[in-house]
Amino acid sequence: MAMSRSVAEPPDNRRFLVGLVGAGIETSLTPALHEREADELGLRYLYRTLDLTTLGLPPENVGELLAAARLSGYDGLNITHPCKQLVLDHLDDLSPEADALHAVNTVVFSDGKTIGHNTDLSGFARNLALGLPEVSVDRVVLLGAGGAGAAAAHALLTMGTGTVHVFDTEWERGDALARSLRRRFGDDRAEMGRVDDDLPRALGKADGLVHATPTGMAAYPGLPLPASLIMPHLWVADVVYRPLNTELLVTARAKGCRVLDGGGMVVFQAADAFRLFTGREPDIARMVRHFGDLTRASA
Repeated sequence: MAMSRSVAEPPDNRRFLVGLVGAGIETSLTPALHEREADELGLRYLYRTLDLTTLGLPPENVGELLAAARLSGYDGLNITHPCKQLVLDHLDDLSPEADALHAVNTVVFSDGKTIGHNTDLSGFARNLALGLPEVSVDRVVLLGAGGAGAAAAHALLTMGTGTVHVFDTEWERGDALARSLRRRFGDDRAEMGRVDDDLPRALGKADGLVHATPTGMAAYPGLPLPASLIMPHLWVADVVYRPLNTELLVTARAKGCRVLDGGGMVVFQAADAFRLFTGREPDIARMVRHFGDLTRASA
């Protein structure tokens, strides 16, 4: 079921405890990004990482982590790879965006319930609009049909993309995303292809490439596709932000492509999540500056 959630101003003396659930997230900049903005607003705010890798837990245990956090007094959790879809079975309700995407990156504990939201969609859309203004988006190839890929696909089609061509190494997951896109936007708005057979042809006809898999992250280095398939006519957007200059973007830039890193997306989705957790309006420009400082400090 879907629902909307109003945002109310909390008392200034309230304490906030939030966290991030995912695998390989110990180097994430999200905790510091949230805490710096909270400090600027005079809020007492603690952000912890609940790293599945460090805890030795499989992704399927996300429900147990959710229950433990709720009992421990958390106000909410951010959810990242590989749990954005696995967490759905453990929630009481979904926002309209999370319901449409079938993926959650923010969980708010409210009035005894767990409410799933998705701020990746708005984060990706704003990053693309600001970072690659006026690029052609008639045909876009999407690599990765997980939670971030679903958000990017829905954002693209909402922004006016003609057709999104979905590719994922897990056929069933990619097919499920393509079918959901067709149901929401129309039969001609999404196609599904096989990575080994159809990707070269699709990229040859595409305006842009959106990469939404973990490949390129510090814990998963490398290219998500053969370098020979990255052609100069493409613009290339990556959702990965650690590092900002992924091997994909370095390769694409060297070939003359316009590129967009995932830094803006992480800031914009974090701002929306911060608003949901606290009911306070973050200063997005200030958060962008915070992110730049944090990125330089961790380089």
